[in-house]
Amino acid sequence: MSDHKPIYPAKVQRQKRLEQVLKDNLKRRKVQSKARKSLMDQTDDGEDAPEGEPQDSPEENG
Repeated sequence: MSDHKPIYPAKVQRQKRLEQVLKDNLKRRKVQSKARKSLMDQTDDGEDAPEGEPQDSPEENG
């Protein structure tokens, strides 16, 4: 009887599940932002920006 898993209260189970979901979301967001950044680097080769001025999007500055 001592080799069974302890029965956690629902609150603890919910907390563990939330922590796992948050970790997964953080990983996913990091991957997406990295992909988005590399995509932006590929497409922003000065096509829209005037000569000599860096191109910044307002979302990143705010």
